[in-house]
Amino acid sequence: MSWKLSALASKAQVDAALDRRDESIGWDENIVLTAYEVDPKEPDVWRLEAYTQGKPTEAERKALHELFNEPVPPILAEKLPDTDWVSESQKGVEPIRAGRFRVRTPDHSALGDPLLTEFVIPAAQAFGTGQHETTAGCLEMLHIMKAQGLLPGNVADIGTGTGLLAFAAMDLWPLALATASDIDPVCGPAVVTNCELNHIPLGTDRGQLAMVIADGMDDPALQARAPYDLLIANILAGPLIDMAHDFAGAVSPRGSILLAGLLEKQEESVRAAYRRAGFRLHRRIVNGDWSILWLRHRFQG
Repeated sequence: MSWKLSALASKAQVDAALDRRDESIGWDENIVLTAYEVDPKEPDVWRLEAYTQGKPTEAERKALHELFNEPVPPILAEKLPDTDWVSESQKGVEPIRAGRFRVRTPDHSALGDPLLTEFVIPAAQAFGTGQHETTAGCLEMLHIMKAQGLLPGNVADIGTGTGLLAFAAMDLWPLALATASDIDPVCGPAVVTNCELNHIPLGTDRGQLAMVIADGMDDPALQARAPYDLLIANILAGPLIDMAHDFAGAVSPRGSILLAGLLEKQEESVRAAYRRAGFRLHRRIVNGDWSILWLRHRFQG
């Protein structure tokens, strides 16, 4: 029998709570979160729901409680009827559109539009379902890169989460080598599952995805597949700054870096770190409070 914990809060509070979950290394993956707008007439009122596989333990209640700043909104517990609790968690997650891509949960049907590429990503997974502004912004930027003639032969998605951005790059450049990595071991099986859902072959050849569990770029498999023509990193501002020289060293002389996970107010610090590493801004997107940056080596035209 599954249970649901729920809290009613402002959109900003719920967004912040989801960000903390994404940043939490020790998050219990048995606690499935979803969030949605309660009423279109009140766009600032959102509900955060946490689904558990049994009666919520004190540790599970505490985990949800710690996602919020004080004052914490009331958290209500509800026993659910026998049902597929993963599907239940996905009911409030609407498909998103970004560039040529549409991302949906298994709960939604494909549109059948030949001009769209659709990906199926269960909502109850690691960061990178497409719902967050940074992920959607990266999808849009990848679409722009393709439209502007970028033709990478070797792509890496660092901090891949669900694998979504790697999937999008493979769709845009099907002949490229593709590598996805994440520090969190839970992302390995998540990416494998999502490859199966989206008919993406795993492997090390062109048109296949190589999945690596690694802490940054200091990994033999990542180093062996470098240099990359396009390196994608949708993580956080601090790690992006810390890894600027590592990322720059892994990119080919005429390569590009796509950065996200930074707030607009953090953009200048991130750009400064990459200027010192030899990159300049080529294009930027602002999605909500978040900046998405396309960087290229300074000597490129």
